[in-house]
Amino acid sequence: MASKRLATTATAALLSTLGTIGTVACAASSGESVPAGSPAVNSTANSTLSGPSASPLSSSAADNRARPGAPGIGDPDFPTDGNGGYDVDHYLLKLGYTPSSKHLAGTARIEARATQHLASFNLDLSGFTVSRVTVDGRPARFDRAGSELTVTPAESIPDDATFAVEVAYAGEPKPVRNSSNLGTYGFIPTRDGAFVTGQPNGAKTWFPSNDHPADKARYDFELTVPAGLTALANGELVGEPRTVGGRTTFRWRESHPMASYLATMTLGRFEVLQGKTPGGLKNLAAVDPIFHGSLRRLYDVSGKVTDYWSTLFGPYPFSSTGGVVDDFPAGYALENQTKPMYGGFAPDDDIIAHELAHQWFGDSLSIKRWKDLWLNEGFATYAEWLWSEHEGRSTTEQLFRRNYAAAADAPIWSYAPGRARPEDLFNNSVYTRGGMTLHALRQRIGDPAFFRLLKQWVATHKYGSVTTPEFIAMAEKISGKNLEALFDAWLFTAEKPSTW
Repeated sequence: MASKRLATTATAALLSTLGTIGTVACAASSGESVPAGSPAVNSTANSTLSGPSASPLSSSAADNRARPGAPGIGDPDFPTDGNGGYDVDHYLLKLGYTPSSKHLAGTARIEARATQHLASFNLDLSGFTVSRVTVDGRPARFDRAGSELTVTPAESIPDDATFAVEVAYAGEPKPVRNSSNLGTYGFIPTRDGAFVTGQPNGAKTWFPSNDHPADKARYDFELTVPAGLTALANGELVGEPRTVGGRTTFRWRESHPMASYLATMTLGRFEVLQGKTPGGLKNLAAVDPIFHGSLRRLYDVSGKVTDYWSTLFGPYPFSSTGGVVDDFPAGYALENQTKPMYGGFAPDDDIIAHELAHQWFGDSLSIKRWKDLWLNEGFATYAEWLWSEHEGRSTTEQLFRRNYAAAADAPIWSYAPGRARPEDLFNNSVYTRGGMTLHALRQRIGDPAFFRLLKQWVATHKYGSVTTPEFIAMAEKISGKNLEALFDAWLFTAEKPSTW
């Protein structure tokens, strides 16, 4: 994510009018869309609901070896985020949204594997009315409490067994508002559609999930919207959009593992430009019409940055790149997998470089716990500095020294970035001092070892989850140096480091 500090520096580069640029083409319906005209359902953010009674529990379900999955995944800073007892493999989200009524309705199918003998399990879902839940096609009991949807299947699920849960739900999505650092995030209704950015735990504002980056999964989206609008999601479009009865269904697929907060169904009126980067990777840029002048630049810079990072960090981990500019004034950008989102501004080159660096550091390599956020933001910030140097502007050394010049009592030094705080997760120190940590490391171990470390870090943990101790261990192994003092000073000490 680009901090508000970054977002407010963004400037729109107005270019000459492009040739004909239209929205994604629409054709006839596949018949798989969410029916239009679904009845409106009031959102019930904190209600307790029960589903239809399931058949009597079998003796298997009563087996005393079965126990409920934990209501949190085990992150002590966000104790109710995510859930225990299972690991998700795939989400299929069949959702319809009508901007005029702010009504979302549909089903989520979640394919998972049990990591214990499950008597029941939880999903994260905020608001909405749930009308039906099934497990492996059989009706299941369910209850609501806050953002927890507790599902009790007709029979317990054995350890290591695969299962599929389907949830039908509807209502008005409610984003998270007035959060520290971020303001508003999640599913955010806009004038003509929705701007969807989920970091850190906003996925639950639009679909039931295991909403924590430690549980990554593949995604399929079938998104139905009024004809004339474009629905964008992660990955690549599957087939052509199909229109019937005044509504168009777009099917997208992200076949690589993805954290829930990176999923999106941003929609509205967009101008879309598609093609390939100079290196041959699929590239899609989309902008709200009021940002028409930035479309070509977003497309070109995104392609150029992606190709350059591939030489520095290793092969691009996904099948397409690009970016989306919507007119919601979020004041930040988010590295949604394959399609970074820029909220209400035309991004400059540095912000594009930041968000696309996250495709490696944050998206392909995801953090196991939010306290290690510097592994995302520090790396993306240092990537900005690398891009600046690559473009012949300020060097990484100049940018490092410019930031180091901050007075000893400056706020950046009182926040140790190696332990991100839940109440101040996106503090500037996590970004800037995190980036400075990498430069201090580079100076200590030298360029050959440093850039070998970056590539090996990415390759070793591709599509996986990472921690700070793992990075330190790899840095010491590759460099052959004891780096404990360096990392302690830069990551874990709340004062200005005196040396590096």
